[in-house]
Amino acid sequence: MRTNFRWVIVAFVAFITLVNYIDRSAVGYATQPITQALHIDNAWWGVIGSAFSIGYLLLAFLGGPIVDRFGVKRVWSSAAALWSIVTIATAAATSAVMLFIIRMLLGISEGPAFPAATRTMSRWLPAHERGRALGLIVGIGVPFSLMIGGPIVTSLLTAMGWKSTFILLGFVGLLWVILWLAVFRDVPSMHRRVNEAERQYIESGQIAEEQTVRLERTRWLSIFRNGNLWLTAIGYFAWGFMFWAFMFWLPGYLGQVYHLNLEAVGAFSVLPWLAGTIGAILGGYCVDAFYKRNANIRARFITMGIAILLAGLSMVPVIIYPTLTTSVTFISLAIGFGMITGPLWWVVSIDAEPEQPAAAAGFVDAAFALSGIVAPAVMGFVSQATGSFGSGFVVMAILALIGGLGLLLLTRERPRSISVAMTDKPTTL
Repeated sequence: MRTNFRWVIVAFVAFITLVNYIDRSAVGYATQPITQALHIDNAWWGVIGSAFSIGYLLLAFLGGPIVDRFGVKRVWSSAAALWSIVTIATAAATSAVMLFIIRMLLGISEGPAFPAATRTMSRWLPAHERGRALGLIVGIGVPFSLMIGGPIVTSLLTAMGWKSTFILLGFVGLLWVILWLAVFRDVPSMHRRVNEAERQYIESGQIAEEQTVRLERTRWLSIFRNGNLWLTAIGYFAWGFMFWAFMFWLPGYLGQVYHLNLEAVGAFSVLPWLAGTIGAILGGYCVDAFYKRNANIRARFITMGIAILLAGLSMVPVIIYPTLTTSVTFISLAIGFGMITGPLWWVVSIDAEPEQPAAAAGFVDAAFALSGIVAPAVMGFVSQATGSFGSGFVVMAILALIGGLGLLLLTRERPRSISVAMTDKPTTL
């Protein structure tokens, strides 16, 4: 009888992704108490929001090759321990500059997370299960974490204050690190809980490059010459601008524009991220459904392009008629459509560079991180200068148009590589 231990690994990855996003987004829900305590205005708050992505950009790009070279277990456990400690250190911030540095360190430590998750899925799952698994990981880890994170974090902030809240969140991450070190191995064949039937099942859905433990050298030229990877990065930047802007500014937007208190902000933040959770899980199942029909890469890009365009169009009513009902409804639709692409960025990264999936994912994730630098600062300066968030919403719609059309019209079908990688072979412990 075949074991199913690979889904235990998927559950561990989904949980730490959830913790990851609650840790990085908690500061948005703490906007009011932190800005009041440290005397920070909207423009400075936007800069602090960008600080995370400055660090994240560096390690998302470099973290992929590091993961490919040294393995998921070592890199991810070190990264998660560091970001948990930095989360705790947020409670020690006494100025805007100090908070900026802490947020940048948080971004550095969280940078390797999605490259590590991508390599884990490429080694632990056959190709036809990756979309579903990544849909669950992205759905639970990203929008679902933000959906439950709003009520949880705002409740903790009300009950404990912002400093104790960040200390508690950091300790949850440290607990995961201990469990991860005990449970995880870099490939299934190294794990005693995976029997021969499950190992053969996984390997039957992989190509030769996806069965290696580590990569001796990153082939950067292959990555930089990959046209589909560049278009994926541009599309991810477009969606990322919308995502980061709402992750960081949605609580502040609801509070400032509609004069909601902290508890109401948490409540009204649930619907957009619920829509995102549904979208991400739906996107994952779509990937696997397409793969079962044929391994057509273009079908994935078409799905991504349509979803990004629909996300951009959803912003039009918010720009034209920004009531509370309109804003919450159509922001929810925008996030829902956008999150359909959530698992696809990582699946197409594996398709593009199966031997070095973490490096490919890091390249794409770096574009997402770049949008995370730009979006919070743009929204902050726009709202400070104009007294409105409307111009920022216009930028979202334009970027979605550019990114969506690029994915729809310019990507090309590309045969999957079948070459054998020159890397070390796994051994059973």
